[in-house]
Amino acid sequence: MARSVWDSTVGKKTVMAVSGLIMLLYLVVHMTGNLKIFFGPGDFNHYAHWLRTLGEPFMHYEWTLWVVRVVLVVAVVAHAVSAYQLSRRDIKARPHKYVHKKARTSYATRTMRWGGIILGLFIVWHILDLTTGHVHTGGFESGKPYQNVVDTFSTSYGNVIYIVAMLALGLHIRHGFWSAAQTLGVGSRARDRALKTAANVLALLLTAGFIAVPVGVMTGVVS
Repeated sequence: MARSVWDSTVGKKTVMAVSGLIMLLYLVVHMTGNLKIFFGPGDFNHYAHWLRTLGEPFMHYEWTLWVVRVVLVVAVVAHAVSAYQLSRRDIKARPHKYVHKKARTSYATRTMRWGGIILGLFIVWHILDLTTGHVHTGGFESGKPYQNVVDTFSTSYGNVIYIVAMLALGLHIRHGFWSAAQTLGVGSRARDRALKTAANVLALLLTAGFIAVPVGVMTGVVS
């Protein structure tokens, strides 16, 4: 039964919707935590340490964090695989381009695929930069995320990579939230306007919230 659901177009869209909402919830929490950087290194580093001790003493050090990481990895993989397979299915169903060359969809819709690729590459860079430190410049300091964030956004390429990815994220959320609502049967004529407004507000707040950090470093508010 599970295989039948997965093989169907509706099943893949449902997997995309649910995994997307899981990641959206994480992004809201993650952005809120990131904004603690404006309260100084003490608060931000303490918050990062608290994440690793969450659930103690029932959970050992970093166990809760690893549970969150595993859930996120599963969500990202499920989202990417279902998106790729739906894309291939769409191409097979429409092997020839449409006669009309004028785009009939929103910019966010047309860039969903490229946006997904950009975000996928960004996630890899972001982890290697601020979690493992493999591509971090300026000397990665374990247990000092505040200093590491300042190092990253003190470089021009770090700012460009991050801001471009966050703009792509905003477009992705704007269309993805709306699509998820339709897939899960939440959308209706009475709710369409409210859902579109919610999608726009979420995309704007998350984009602005994430970009506020590198802007804070560039302007010297965070140093």
